[in-house]
Amino acid sequence: QVQLVESGGGSVQSGGSLRLACAASGYSFKSINYCMGWFRQAPGKEREGVAIINVIDATVYADSVVGRFTISKDSTENTLYLEMNSLTPEDTAMYYCAAKYSVSCRLDVSMFDFWGQGTQVTVSS
Repeated sequence: QVQLVESGGGSVQSGGSLRLACAASGYSFKSINYCMGWFRQAPGKEREGVAIINVIDATVYADSVVGRFTISKDSTENTLYLEMNSLTPEDTAMYYCAAKYSVSCRLDVSMFDFWGQGTQVTVSS
């Protein structure tokens, strides 16, 4: 059974930084075709893709976070990370970790099979 547990959310001021982590169990970082990502959902808005990473460490970012956010993974620790810098109030949302087994890896909410419960990020001006 796949379990994803996010941590690292919190409240920061505009311009600040946070590092989110997603601990995965029951999900193999040694698979040849995995894809993991971070998504976020602000109140009253649809869930949107933030960043994804695949088995060969290829990454894709949403335009709104390019140059500010960095996705990475530690395969030995089965943990996914999202480093967030230069945060703005527009980044305020619940952040979710997601995973799937597939060669195709895109910033598409509908493609992911496994989801964490989320961690709240609040950025004040």
